[in-house]
Amino acid sequence: MQNQTQLRQIVDWRAAIIAGLIGGFVFLLMNMWLTSKHLGNAWVPLQLPAAMVLGPKVLPPATGMETQAMSFGLPVHLLLSIAFACIVAFCLHRWGIVVGVIGGALFGLALYAINYYGLSDWFPWFASMRSWIMAASHAVFGAVAGGIYEALERERFVRVTPAARS
Repeated sequence: MQNQTQLRQIVDWRAAIIAGLIGGFVFLLMNMWLTSKHLGNAWVPLQLPAAMVLGPKVLPPATGMETQAMSFGLPVHLLLSIAFACIVAFCLHRWGIVVGVIGGALFGLALYAINYYGLSDWFPWFASMRSWIMAASHAVFGAVAGGIYEALERERFVRVTPAARS
């Protein structure tokens, strides 16, 4: 029997990290703008992840941004954005930009459900933030992360040979 060599596409982790940073900043800026319009406090998107580390003492109704909340909120937010973009890249890297954007948006909606419904037992302040705004911004994050990943991805393949049969 002839030994056939197959190719398998590998994930471009550099592109995934960049996609996570860009998607994270788009998500953050969108949420800062939307929460300033609807809640009167643009810093809520940084206070939520900061509260995951520091506890609920950094949450609104504070009208300004405390240095402590920002110094913890931004790194936590960006680390989570990179991690989630890496998951998007791992799941969707084989199918191109259209699937990257649509699949990323669907991943973002699933992430919203997990964050705001599943994790609200551990982080109860997320339950009060459930809204179409947060759902839409999560979908935008996923779409941006998936699209940017696919746009930046360097397609590389490795040889895979089937195991020899005994």
